[in-house]
Amino acid sequence: MKATPLVLRTTDADFEARFQQRLHWSADTDAAIEQRVAAILADVRERGDAAVIEYTQRFDGLQVDGMAGLELKQDELKAAFDGLPEVQREALQAAAARVRRYHEAQKRASGESWSYRDEDGTLLGQKVTPLDRVGIYVPGGKAAYPSSVLMNAIPAHVAGVGEIIMVVPTPRGEKNALVLAAAHVAGVTRAFTIGGAQAVAALAYGTATVPKVDKITGPGNAYVASAKKHVFGTVGIDMIAGPSEILVLADGTTPPDWVAMDLFSQAEHDELAQSILLCPDAAYIEAVQASIDKLLPEMPRAEIIAKSLNGRGALILTRSMEEACEISNRIAPEHLEVSSSEPLRWEPLLRHAGAIFLGAYTSESLGDYCAGPNHVLPTSGTARFSSPLGVYDFQKRSSLIEVSEAGAQVLGRIASVIAHGEGLQAHARAAELRLRSA
Repeated sequence: MKATPLVLRTTDADFEARFQQRLHWSADTDAAIEQRVAAILADVRERGDAAVIEYTQRFDGLQVDGMAGLELKQDELKAAFDGLPEVQREALQAAAARVRRYHEAQKRASGESWSYRDEDGTLLGQKVTPLDRVGIYVPGGKAAYPSSVLMNAIPAHVAGVGEIIMVVPTPRGEKNALVLAAAHVAGVTRAFTIGGAQAVAALAYGTATVPKVDKITGPGNAYVASAKKHVFGTVGIDMIAGPSEILVLADGTTPPDWVAMDLFSQAEHDELAQSILLCPDAAYIEAVQASIDKLLPEMPRAEIIAKSLNGRGALILTRSMEEACEISNRIAPEHLEVSSSEPLRWEPLLRHAGAIFLGAYTSESLGDYCAGPNHVLPTSGTARFSSPLGVYDFQKRSSLIEVSEAGAQVLGRIASVIAHGEGLQAHARAAELRLRSA
């Protein structure tokens, strides 16, 4: 099996058309999935626990007598942690500590309340409060990601969320010990072995057993993504994520094997994942392709990697690193590696990316697991207007206004004029009644 990413040159006359074709990915959900999801959501909203049990039995092959059989108790989470090999326990704790430290710094920087008083004594400010209860969706079965537990639960915990409810499918009853242990380490309040659209519905609407949450975060399949879109407005959601992406800006100084493996690290997720290299050195691009050819047979997920690179991958020869940065800003990738001997030279030119990994030693995979910043990132170009998951996603802001008597004399006249101009006389009168001359 071979992986031959499309080779493009920005100097080619047809570069723009071929470049856009390679970037194209449709986020449209299959109409049949949308229909099925809508039916599941309506059913769970109507029948609650009974519908959740029925769908869990049907889709996950999990036979239980009631919801008690679908809830993971805290002692089971702790037992999973205690049962891990010491090296895994230590890795989980070290990763959790780094993720917590980063998000605590994030909270100090942007997550505090503030206020000030005008000269007339009027107080204006902002009150930051955490959400009461959030739901985190964690993939289960073949795709089991303890790192997703850490990245979703820890910033919620740091933000001060009162309850963190985890849902994780366990097809045929297969529970992943690392996922359960991560829930223990991250401070998950309650956990249920349910997944799919029915889990999203249970979190959004609440059942007799599953508490209704204020926001749902975490990745999932097409059914989960569709369900999150449907319930948005009833609850908040983090984002609708597309296939994973990595963009490597290389100046030719990093060992080509390293870059090839970094391209693999996203390609192995999914056939639709996208891995792109931008580089002004033609010989280096050839060296990376040679590394791809050499290393691919060693990969357990070689077939997925090959399909991803053949279908959506690209090796792009640019005129310069400056042009590579311009193209990167157009793509606005989820993960952006600056694999250069001078990464800080190029970083100021990069405006749009979910996460920027600076220098040859900063592999994207370190960000996925243990560097500290969140690995839940905007995809499909949405980094142009959205941000990584963070403490701020688990907080809300209320404006504070306390107008003094003196302040009301000034603000009341302004408000009266504007309100009359809008034809809202009660608004105007409410302000005018507080004027000393009224």
